[in-house]
Amino acid sequence: MKKQKRLAVIALGGNALLRGTQIGTIEEQEQNTLETLESLVYLIKEGYDLVISHGNGPQVGNILMRNDAGEQNYNIPQMPLDVCVADSQGGIGYMIERMLRNVMKKHGVKREVVCLITQVVVDKNDPGFSNPTKRVGKIYNKEQADLLSKEKKWKFKEEVKMEDGWRRVVPSPKPIQIINEKVIKQLVKQGNIVIAVGGGGVPVYIDEKKNIRPSEAVIDKDLASSLLAAKIGAHEFYILTDVPYIYLNYGRPDQKILEFLDKKDTEKHLKNGVFAEGSMAPKIRAALSFIEQGGDKSIITEATRLKDKKYGSKITMEYDNK
Repeated sequence: MKKQKRLAVIALGGNALLRGTQIGTIEEQEQNTLETLESLVYLIKEGYDLVISHGNGPQVGNILMRNDAGEQNYNIPQMPLDVCVADSQGGIGYMIERMLRNVMKKHGVKREVVCLITQVVVDKNDPGFSNPTKRVGKIYNKEQADLLSKEKKWKFKEEVKMEDGWRRVVPSPKPIQIINEKVIKQLVKQGNIVIAVGGGGVPVYIDEKKNIRPSEAVIDKDLASSLLAAKIGAHEFYILTDVPYIYLNYGRPDQKILEFLDKKDTEKHLKNGVFAEGSMAPKIRAALSFIEQGGDKSIITEATRLKDKKYGSKITMEYDNK
């Protein structure tokens, strides 16, 4: 009997494209992307069908700063946040597609790659709109922040580690629908590698007339990728980050690797605040959401660990300790 292909959604973390100490030149981003995609060849050679998503935090921040500079220096009208997210999707997706084609050529792999600008629906009444938390763009002083708040109705929060530093915050609502999920599923079934839901997707909502309208927000990349994985019937969901495992008490002398987690223990650790909200907790929630919607397993690890027989931390509905 012919072995059924496994379908995996791979969510590339920000460090897959841009490392913390780098300034973000295209040469840096291309090299980082190339190294990350080299690690994915193992899964492709194993016969997996793949959908690749990616973060866009540094890149969309740079786009917003170019917005600011263009308006201040050349009177070029600023583009709204949804257009900036779409810009970053196109640029990053192009880079990933080009690098992946080169990597596959090097390894003698013949697969087609396609990149989609992906719209993701949110609820316009999502509570996240009344409590913006996602920091975007450049850092301003108090006087500049007050002026922009008055002129553009932007909201700002103070940067804890910087005196007189203020940064724009925008809503981060929960994703509820991937608009072109059926097309993505069809393309994957045909054997194509699909790049989609970049940066969490372009946030939109459906108005009273059932028209698609733009939303001034950003969506969590891992949550949107988890939703897509569930909707297209993926077997596995990977979140690639800068740590090889999920850790209990991360960064402390008593830290412990959590190689296998079931749904019950994962929920317990989340409730007890074991995972940091600014880093691992959102990834755990995204991985757990995929399992709750029928996925086989979620894996959180470094890209370089994918070739290992025992890689990363795995979350499943149940785990047999025997």
